[in-house]
Amino acid sequence: MEMGANACHGAFMNQASFSVVVLAAGQGTRMRSDRHKVLHPIADKPMLLHLLDTVASLGAARRVVVVGKGREQIEAALDGSGIAISYQAEQRGTAHAVQTAADALSGSAGAQSVGPVLILYGDTPFVTEATLRRMLDRLAARDDPGVVVLASSPDDGKSYGRVILGEGDRIAKMVEYKDASVDERAVRLCNSGMMAVDGAKLFGWLDQVGNDNAGHEYYLPDVVMVAMREGRHPVAIEGEAFETAGVNSRAELAHLELDWQRRRREQALEEGATLIDPESVWFSHDTRLGRDSTIEPHVVFGPGVTIADGAVIHAFCHIEGATIARGSSVGPFARLRPGAVLETGARVGNFVEVKNATLGPGAKANHLSYIGDASVGRHANIGAGTITCNYDGFFKYRTTIGAGAFIGSNSALVAPVSIGAGAIVGAGSVVTKDVADGELTIARAKQKGFAGWAARFRVSQQARKDLK
Repeated sequence: MEMGANACHGAFMNQASFSVVVLAAGQGTRMRSDRHKVLHPIADKPMLLHLLDTVASLGAARRVVVVGKGREQIEAALDGSGIAISYQAEQRGTAHAVQTAADALSGSAGAQSVGPVLILYGDTPFVTEATLRRMLDRLAARDDPGVVVLASSPDDGKSYGRVILGEGDRIAKMVEYKDASVDERAVRLCNSGMMAVDGAKLFGWLDQVGNDNAGHEYYLPDVVMVAMREGRHPVAIEGEAFETAGVNSRAELAHLELDWQRRRREQALEEGATLIDPESVWFSHDTRLGRDSTIEPHVVFGPGVTIADGAVIHAFCHIEGATIARGSSVGPFARLRPGAVLETGARVGNFVEVKNATLGPGAKANHLSYIGDASVGRHANIGAGTITCNYDGFFKYRTTIGAGAFIGSNSALVAPVSIGAGAIVGAGSVVTKDVADGELTIARAKQKGFAGWAARFRVSQQARKDLK
């Protein structure tokens, strides 16, 4: 939707001049969860924090989150953020929720000190910075609309309130779905609930909102009608349906996750990564893929993963908190846990787990190993079945493996222990002492043979079996 003849003065207003109120006081009963609704994650990050990160990029002068039931969870999530919290003890509608933020917004200077106010929702996490800027710019336009409503036209309007337009982008009427007529419900333009409002007028307008409606609640959209009665001309701008999608149930959470993942996959492809089967790759909110990296099917990225240019992640891997350098290879069927670092050309193969460990350039652990709390030197080779025994039930200890060392299959390195550069550990060894550079260490029981014993054993056992 274009702003038309009433376009704003120009650039986005001074970042210190506006405030943000995020409503997060809903009961969330349809989620059927002990976790607060807005703290349910999408792409491994709570919905509320997705939204607040976008808000932070705008640089608001004041940020207030309105909470109700479950306030302790939100207070814990926001601890140290500098975001004010306002408590709505009784849920009496969205207009009442915004009213509870009055003191936090205005402080001792009073309501006249409050600039434009963005009102957002903690369960609607993906409104973009660009759209919020458009809302604020439209509010500052010459025609001084007083209220800017963010609307969208989703494929399924569900039970969203409707926005009825008049001339241009001016709003003729706002109506909640349950109060709408059949014709009004047929309108595709839906109210997201998000708006930008003249802060100097906001709380006076809220005082005039009544609750003569089907839900006997004080609805925030009624501010539009109040502003109209005072001679203002509120307007609507249209955003993408993805930006206005809210979450009230587990099903809606799952659908929004799917939509976010689909967009993230498209972004990865546009940025030069290869996804062999995009629909089977799952990203976290902060996953970073380099150009010409290749991601095979059924790979899951947890938080904190960086994949450099040209690295290959083979099928069925789970990677979290890991840094993978150029030319490295992971999997198939590998697990990289937080603190895993693969330097240039390192290789981790099938059924290998790496945690808080660094594999130096060209180092490899190709199969069936656990490498935890360790430093593996350049071009070292970790044989199949090797374990760094890093935990004694109370404390963690590190293992250091030098450059060019060779660890034979089925070895256990009992930390703290150091294997020198170029050293060889014989297969099946349990190493409890440091191994010097270039040394061969074999730490296993001496093999003994008993001639004829196996044949005699088979004869005796077969005889016992025949008697039964």
